[in-house]
Amino acid sequence: MDFQFSDEQIQVRDMVRNFAEREVAPHIQEWDSKGEYHPEVLYKMGTEGILGLPIPERYGGGGFDYVSFALACEELEAVDTFLRVVMSVHVGLNSLTLHQWGTEEQKKRWLVPQAKGEKLATFGLTEPGAGSDAGNIQSRAVLQGDHYVLNGEKMWISLANTADHFLVFATLDPSKKHHGLVALVLERGMDGLTTGSLHGKLGVRAGDTGWLNFNNVKVPVANRIGEEGEGFKIAMSAIDQGRFTVGAGAVGLIRASLDASLKYCHEREAFGQEIGKFELVQQMIAKMVAGYESSRLLILQAAALKNQGIRNTRETSLAKWVACDHAFNAANDAIEIHGAYGYSSEYPVERYMRNSRGAVIYEGTREVHQLVQGGYALGYRVDRPLRCPQPPAQAWEKETAGA
Repeated sequence: MDFQFSDEQIQVRDMVRNFAEREVAPHIQEWDSKGEYHPEVLYKMGTEGILGLPIPERYGGGGFDYVSFALACEELEAVDTFLRVVMSVHVGLNSLTLHQWGTEEQKKRWLVPQAKGEKLATFGLTEPGAGSDAGNIQSRAVLQGDHYVLNGEKMWISLANTADHFLVFATLDPSKKHHGLVALVLERGMDGLTTGSLHGKLGVRAGDTGWLNFNNVKVPVANRIGEEGEGFKIAMSAIDQGRFTVGAGAVGLIRASLDASLKYCHEREAFGQEIGKFELVQQMIAKMVAGYESSRLLILQAAALKNQGIRNTRETSLAKWVACDHAFNAANDAIEIHGAYGYSSEYPVERYMRNSRGAVIYEGTREVHQLVQGGYALGYRVDRPLRCPQPPAQAWEKETAGA
């Protein structure tokens, strides 16, 4: 593994960093405290090419590799989690899934405008009664001629009130559990599709989180991704991509907590010296440094595998679990270092703490990832080949072609 970033990767990192610091950083404390959502930021991300970074150029994207994608997620979440969430649902869960499983016609219809940022997309798997237990999905799709009739509800959906395209999952036969799922693309404006917002969230208050409701929605068979019964495999491959973005973003949150703490350690004095001089404070700083470096290395390991199109479920699960736990701990220690000020919105660390908690839950709770890692180590869990394996990053294809 090459630990030196290429000029192209550095350019992507710097471009995304400049965007986030220019467009969001000056306003995020106010937006978060008021619970204000500003969708215009998402369209600016599209204009900058951020929403299509890892999508091949032939489908309207930037054709960048997964290391570039990880660096982009890190920079976005270093400013605020709601920015990385967009990368998770629009790019990771939806667009990259279309790239892996969609037909050429479907890619031209949905992936191209998504990669260009002309249309926003999201992902609907979680339901009021089904989270980690995806095989217990209650949304029902019934085939009637050339279309499915869809009924049900999805909950905790990012971009629910903003997205134009929805990749959702429903059961064809509840008795078959995860073997009976189907993946369907819905478009805003379809009769019977309604969306709404959720309020009162602990974190990611500047983001759009809501619900989807399906009341006899007619979905053409042409909108089915993959085959009937492949929905669970498609969902899990999508979550591999989503977990990667969550873990990469958590690296940015660790860095933000560390940077804020370093700054405060030099500003604040107690007993006649900077608080950074105290050994227990240095201990907390050291843990943040260790968490940042180890989490970043795990993400880069997963990125290297993704660049080659190699199955990386185990590596991505480990990276997501470790990075999110470190982000939560780093934010907690940052509040401790800031003392009473860390408990107020005068400093950003209380926002980091609130935002960090969600990532420990979504895209697989820490307990789920512990079971995943234990299963692999014991040999109980073995990856089977997928009909549509993950394509390698376009940048990797370019290098191979020129070798």
